[in-house]
Amino acid sequence: MEMIIQKVFDGKCDEEVHSDFLKFGKGEFRGKYLINAKKVKDKWAIKTGPEFANYLVSKGLEKANGKIKITGVIVSTLQMDIPISKDLKQFMGIKQYKIDEEVESKQVLDLMAKYPRAFFALSFVLQDYELKIKPKVPKSAKPSKKGEKETKVEFCSLKTTDEKFVKEMFFDCPDFKEISIKHTLKINEMIYPQDFTKMKPEEIRAQSKRKGILIREKTIDGKSDAKQVNFEA
Repeated sequence: MEMIIQKVFDGKCDEEVHSDFLKFGKGEFRGKYLINAKKVKDKWAIKTGPEFANYLVSKGLEKANGKIKITGVIVSTLQMDIPISKDLKQFMGIKQYKIDEEVESKQVLDLMAKYPRAFFALSFVLQDYELKIKPKVPKSAKPSKKGEKETKVEFCSLKTTDEKFVKEMFFDCPDFKEISIKHTLKINEMIYPQDFTKMKPEEIRAQSKRKGILIREKTIDGKSDAKQVNFEA
């Protein structure tokens, strides 16, 4: 899995990007796709917002071999076939499949491929990749308000010594000791399907594209810069 933000800046607004942006409507969304990281000796401590959960889970599971202990929840509005879950909670149409099992990493990767729009809030420990994600439903995305406090960067926590992974995640950053990154999405236009008048509301929502600007603000070892890109996804 390639990181959503990198895809947007590379001009690769594919179905994966579209699915990830479905949570956003028209408006300005500040403080999204948050990342804070520190390097201590040969280890990186990384904290992110919930938008990175599936990416972090998939990257870790791709490194795993055989069975590993996984805990957390898989969240969706859809009825899913999750053989590794024995506990299902439902509230207001949202389903949470609780996981607390030793499972084959490939089983979970297959589920992620089968249900790409589900939210995989899963935690596990590998030799060089210790991932903790809060086992809960993330808050719904609402346009930002004036004077709104910045969201704490604490939903996902990763400790790793995998330099290759870090270079991929911080794709446009040089070596650093401390870094913070935040993104703003300005969605100016919703592009509806041509025959939307004949479609159900949920179908219109799923097939409509968002058009706007993505702003990426970085502070690396005390030095700040920003860049932006137009997108349609």
